[in-house]
Amino acid sequence: MDARGIIGELRRGEEPAPRELAWFAHGLADGSVSAAQAGAFAMGVCLRGLSEAGRVALTLAMRDSGHVLDWDMDAPVVDKHSTGGVGDCASLVLAPALAACGVYVPMISGRGLGHTGGTLDKLEAIPGYSVAVDEAMLRQVVGDVGCAIVSASADIAPADKRLYAIRDVTGTVESLDLITASILSKKLAAGLQSLVLDVKTGSGAFMKSRAESRALAQALVSTANAAGCPTTALVTDMTQPLASSLGNALEVESSMAVLTGQDSGPLLELSIALGAELLATAGIADGEAKLRKAISSGEAAERFGRMVYALGGPLAFVDDWRRFLPEATVILEVPAPSDGVVTQMDGEALGLAVVDLGGGRRVETDVVDPAVGFSDVVRLGDKIAKGQPLLRVHAAREEQAAAAAQVVLQSITLGEGAPDAVPLVMERIT
Repeated sequence: MDARGIIGELRRGEEPAPRELAWFAHGLADGSVSAAQAGAFAMGVCLRGLSEAGRVALTLAMRDSGHVLDWDMDAPVVDKHSTGGVGDCASLVLAPALAACGVYVPMISGRGLGHTGGTLDKLEAIPGYSVAVDEAMLRQVVGDVGCAIVSASADIAPADKRLYAIRDVTGTVESLDLITASILSKKLAAGLQSLVLDVKTGSGAFMKSRAESRALAQALVSTANAAGCPTTALVTDMTQPLASSLGNALEVESSMAVLTGQDSGPLLELSIALGAELLATAGIADGEAKLRKAISSGEAAERFGRMVYALGGPLAFVDDWRRFLPEATVILEVPAPSDGVVTQMDGEALGLAVVDLGGGRRVETDVVDPAVGFSDVVRLGDKIAKGQPLLRVHAAREEQAAAAAQVVLQSITLGEGAPDAVPLVMERIT
């Protein structure tokens, strides 16, 4: 076998056999498949697609390209994953809240893709926080704290680590098959006993329509269950940012506001919904009540602080997180051009504007500025007076802030009537 033959099969609309997919995944992991070949493979899968059996085979091949963890714990080992959106920092709330409920959460996360933010980039806004740990450290932190949000080590699904970065710069992020294999190869390699998936739908998601999101949720759930990991999914709203902020340090602030009881908005409610679903899948009753108590009592925040310190961050981060997070040198309010009601948002455009500010990557080698982004973003249905801020831009330079403000004015629509209400959780897939 060689990469050219497998790519040729995809070009002709033929599906590579499981042994060929396994060979290609190991080639990604050991470097015998070139970056050009990996990009061609990704484009072939994106354009031609795989059957359900092919999708399972690719997922398992990528999982088995490295080490698969095995846990011996006194409570379930669980995790959550989101397909990506804007202002989506639920992982930072949910992991410590779940740990406070007595389960273990080895959350292997990723970086930003396309217009969406990455959990690892957000955590790296915290001074000293290290997302790159070996297996021994991961086991120690999960055992001591109950949760650890880290990157996949070199031994965990190395094929995905390589393909993930290539997808981001080759226009192949949106492939249902590649998304499924990418998400689940890492999660299954973590040795989970149950998993919940947050599949976004709307302007700020990769999947813009509910039908597309449902198809992805079904693919993820069926693939994960076929691989032996009990999994459910929630299809959730991404017609507007989940939190009131977009950008790495700003989303850490939003998460801390929820964990310390200063915010009770959609970020809290979705975190509770996902956590309750996951605990139920793991066989734990009264999950919603347990999660609300974990947050309201401060125990979830305390777990977050312990995790931050264990992974190299400040000891007193939870006590005064604003002091530790970086701040942008330019903050610009974007005033509403007229009176009106917020009727629509282009979440993808807002997310790309944050990337243009330096809050994400256009190419793999870009350095992320953790301080930039948007804060105090209005919500759909808000009644706005002319001159009232639609949001605040946080930028490194004035010209960048001005350019982002123009994008904001084109991305947030003001009208006369309130838009139809959209539920935060739209559908449950089992």
